Amino acid sequence: MTEEAKKNEGQALIIIPTYNERDNVVRMHDALREMYPSIGLLFIDDNSPDGTGGVIDELCEKDKLTHAIHREGKLGLGTAYIAGFRWALERDYEFIFEMDCDFSHDPKYVADFLHVVSNADLVLGSRYTSGISVINWPLRRVLLSVFATTYVKIITGLPANDATGGFKCFRRKVLEAIDMDKIRSNGYSFQIEMTYYAWLKGFKIREVPIIFYERSNGTSKMNKKIVYEAVFMVWRLLFGHLFEPKPAKASFYEPQLLPKQEI
Repeated sequence: MTEEAKKNEGQALIIIPTYNERDNVVRMHDALREMYPSIGLLFIDDNSPDGTGGVIDELCEKDKLTHAIHREGKLGLGTAYIAGFRWALERDYEFIFEMDCDFSHDPKYVADFLHVVSNADLVLGSRYTSGISVINWPLRRVLLSVFATTYVKIITGLPANDATGGFKCFRRKVLEAIDMDKIRSNGYSFQIEMTYYAWLKGFKIREVPIIFYERSNGTSKMNKKIVYEAVFMVWRLLFGHLFEPKPAKASFYEPQLLPKQEI
């Protein structure tokens, strides 16, 4: 890990929503804690029927840098992250991550984010910075994901290589500038909406290449309702901000490739 990454680690919080992740939550906690001993962790559990919430409470008792929010039911990904963002902004965290609990996001990449965010306001983990970096997805799912990013780019102008990814790191000032009450997406389109508003406000956005792994335990949360939400939300973003000036691509968005020895 670079010196920049080490310096930023103690100011960072990783928000991890959970629903029926009992088989993954301890493994994820231990992996992150081993690699990043001073980073904050916040698990947000939606009253998982499999007892994930109780396991998280046990981790919190053992680790003072691990925290939990328990919600009354399955309220959705977007509202979980917004609850986490608000929790983080009430405290002194400078860098706030989004990350899945199912190991589709490899903990080793957190170091790359911590390095790149020294020169960025929002860092996105990209599966498509150079080619397609997805493991064990069916072809149909890959095509849907690639099409979604192209669809978003054509309609809104958002120049992201991976608009729908959920592995990202915000600087505090980005979250402070976005009106959380106006965020309407609750599925995976939440990722598009948050990045779009950060881009629209002129924040410096960078991408780092990641390899995305299909989850090995549990089941995917993807469904038709989530897809339909994303399809129509993109048009809402377009017409809702039709006459607002858009940032220049070269000024606000470029892939960030790390030296090989730092990956």
